[in-house]
Amino acid sequence: MATGALVRGVLSRALRARCLPLTPKQGRSVSVCISRGPSGTWHPVTRSRTRPSALCAASGRSYTTQATETKEEEVLHTIISDTENVQGAASKHEFQAETKKLLDIVARSLYSEKEVFIRELISNGSDALEKLRHQHLAQGTALSDMEIHLQTDGDKGTLTIQDTGVGMTKDELLSNLGTIARSGSKAFLEALQNQADSSNKIIGQFGVGFYSAFMVADKVVVYSQSSEAGSTGYCWSSDGSGVFELVEANGVRPGTKVVIHLKDDCKEFASEDRVKEVITKYSNFVSFPLYLNGKRINTLQALWMMDPKEIGEWQHEEFYRFIAQAYDKPRYMLHYKTDAPLNIRSIFYVPEMKPSMFDVSREMGSSVSLYSRKVLIQTKAADILPKWLRFLRGVVDSEDIPLNLSRELLQESVLIRKLRDVLQKRLIKFFIDQSKKDPEKYAKFFEDYGLFMREGIVTTAEQEVKEDIAKLLRFESSSLPEGQQTSLTEYASRMQPGTRNIYYLCAPNRHLAEHSPYYEAMKKKQTEVLFCYEQFDELTMLHLREFDKKKLISVETDIVVDHYKEEKFEESTPASERLSVKEAEDLMAWMRNGLATRITNVKVTPRLDTHPAMITVLEMGAARHFLRTQQLAKTSEERAQILQPTLEINTGHALIKKLWQLKDGDQELAKLLLDQIYENAMIAAGLNEDPRPMIGRLNELLTKAFEKH
Repeated sequence: MATGALVRGVLSRALRARCLPLTPKQGRSVSVCISRGPSGTWHPVTRSRTRPSALCAASGRSYTTQATETKEEEVLHTIISDTENVQGAASKHEFQAETKKLLDIVARSLYSEKEVFIRELISNGSDALEKLRHQHLAQGTALSDMEIHLQTDGDKGTLTIQDTGVGMTKDELLSNLGTIARSGSKAFLEALQNQADSSNKIIGQFGVGFYSAFMVADKVVVYSQSSEAGSTGYCWSSDGSGVFELVEANGVRPGTKVVIHLKDDCKEFASEDRVKEVITKYSNFVSFPLYLNGKRINTLQALWMMDPKEIGEWQHEEFYRFIAQAYDKPRYMLHYKTDAPLNIRSIFYVPEMKPSMFDVSREMGSSVSLYSRKVLIQTKAADILPKWLRFLRGVVDSEDIPLNLSRELLQESVLIRKLRDVLQKRLIKFFIDQSKKDPEKYAKFFEDYGLFMREGIVTTAEQEVKEDIAKLLRFESSSLPEGQQTSLTEYASRMQPGTRNIYYLCAPNRHLAEHSPYYEAMKKKQTEVLFCYEQFDELTMLHLREFDKKKLISVETDIVVDHYKEEKFEESTPASERLSVKEAEDLMAWMRNGLATRITNVKVTPRLDTHPAMITVLEMGAARHFLRTQQLAKTSEERAQILQPTLEINTGHALIKKLWQLKDGDQELAKLLLDQIYENAMIAAGLNEDPRPMIGRLNELLTKAFEKH
């Protein structure tokens, strides 16, 4: 018992001796107590003891409880402390090769934002820890604490970054920090490859990443000691002028510590909030624990690196909200992992919220971040997905992505194109699978995001890719009930053997489509027709041209094709109720003269039953698109020169027969009726964008019609 009491007394005094008092704040006495952690290292822990408030003292009552006196605030954990002492005189060295000139290029030109130096130094620390971890695994030794710590000091204007990694010997300091673009990690990776080791976890060019610190530093001091047994610590320092000093140092912890003395205009990086902002932006998913001023920062897991089966729905929701800066839930999620043909770890989300017109516009950039081994390369990586997929939110991580001197400058564009193609193909497959799994949910998705897919077809050059994207399109069909949609693949599966064309009709809605004179002509052939309601459907079909070796044909264009001359249509109107051949020829000659340059021809069609006439143009869709894109107003004569339209008439229709009677009996009324029949046909064809000019004629026509009764 006496021995136990003695030991407790000694430990109590030892712990009190390690308590360093700090300045009291707001009625509290604060101290940092050093306690031994589970790994055997000493860690400071902030404790506070609340003093009695002025109100309690005045009333003569004391406010003390055991819980208050022993209350612990947030536990801080740091390894950064000023324990290093240089020994002897420093040796001066000049940087090899281009020295200061190359330093200036790296520091000022290589990076577009100064804040990335923090990312680079953290990445270097991660490299060193990864290297040490690999050595421990290869040697079968126990892993030590593997951490990266950052500390800001506003008074001194410094930022310190320290890791517990592999550290550097004197020769490695001279080699790695004495030559631009010389990397210990690169050499280590080459050694691994020579040993046929499959480990490929080391990223970065340490030499250049380290020198990014000189963008913000007047001076950089590095303390490093190799993790090899019996190694000596060293202090490396430079102001970036082309010369550095190296000297032996005591009190150096195994690993590397970088102290950055910030320039006056870069003192923002001595602020905890600013550094935390940068860490959250670039290094939130580093594999090793990151501490800033003793607080753990990177608590989020890199979900894309985890097994999809181990991730809950709530984790995906939280991660989506974090990367998308959104408050809704994702309507779709794809967690895609593969090692061939490229190493890819990725997660993609489709927002639940319908995109705005700004989102649809081409100016909206990518919302997918690119990582390499959990280190951020680009926040909005525009090149890893085609533009039409910009509505996606997510992360792509690939170890195969090579880095140039800076992590901001991707090289090997061929590889990036390959990555883009692989991801595009996988995403298309994913959406196809979702359409089969839940057609109703996919229909809503297509309603909200279909414009992006149409854009993909219009802007893609390769026909094979166009057809892949086209598998995602949905349309109503003349063969299906209203509201039910079908795909081009399903349409093709219903086609009769030997049929070569997929027919479609562009109209604002189903009612107008089913009452179109062009659809009326197709009904006689008993052919399925896709109804395209969206404004850009026509342009999409024109660019797609064919699908699954079948041509996409507008019913308006099909009517003009010469093979119709060989087809026999049964007249639904008895011959006695139609104009005779001579009467029809006489009427058509009069109509050609009356319409003059507005048409190229007038002819009889047997394809119409309920409509008096229709306009036919060889490439109706292209003609409509051309007219819509013209900024200057076109007269009817100018439109006719562009379109070269033919007016086809139904000689069994009451209006056409009445027109034949009026042309000799009432020339004025006949002319009004002819013009209106022509304008109606132009409107039905979608070739008259502004029908307002004909209102006066309509009123006059109605007035004269009522005068007869």
